[in-house]
Amino acid sequence: MTSMTTTVPKILAFAGSARKASLNKRLVRVAAEGARRAGAEVTEIDLRDFPVPIYDGDLETEQGLPPKARELRQLMLEHQGFLIASPEYNGSIPALLKNLIDWTSRAVDGQDGLAPYRNKVAVLMSASPGSYGGLRGLVHVRAILGNIGVIVLPEQLAVGKAHEAFSLDGSMQNPKMQQSVETLGRTLATTLARLHGINLYEEPAERRHDPGRLP
Repeated sequence: MTSMTTTVPKILAFAGSARKASLNKRLVRVAAEGARRAGAEVTEIDLRDFPVPIYDGDLETEQGLPPKARELRQLMLEHQGFLIASPEYNGSIPALLKNLIDWTSRAVDGQDGLAPYRNKVAVLMSASPGSYGGLRGLVHVRAILGNIGVIVLPEQLAVGKAHEAFSLDGSMQNPKMQQSVETLGRTLATTLARLHGINLYEEPAERRHDPGRLP
């Protein structure tokens, strides 16, 4: 695994969407809270804050990696795992997410291009108004990440009719679904802890699932 040393698992959480009201942004926040309650350090980012042009080899040769691609690449290097909620566009990965993967997987300053991805661990999820919940797109996200060295855990979740799934406070209306999404985050946190020999302090179950607590 990665040689990164840390006292707690470090997870980068984001949605593959730039839309302000993205259902996938809501979903990944719930999973991120599950990871935090399991003892992980979670950094939530918005890919809207990392604007880059469509990948162009000539542009890369002339100007190198765009500043925002460098910034995102560095964040990925600093974290051991990824929580990713990806929408499904025409049955596949959204262009925003694919483009950022293409940029951040390029070699820079003599460093291996796949360093931000190699031996990292990821958990995938998706949310969609459709009945399949974006499931078909996750197949392609999983394949792409696996091909560049990411260990993608088999646990995943696709939330269908997601426009009806969330309360105004950001929690999920169905407590069992809320628990299932939080469990994805907790699974990533505990997996990273085992791989890196970290002892986690996990929030007691009665507090984790207290319906009176905001996620």
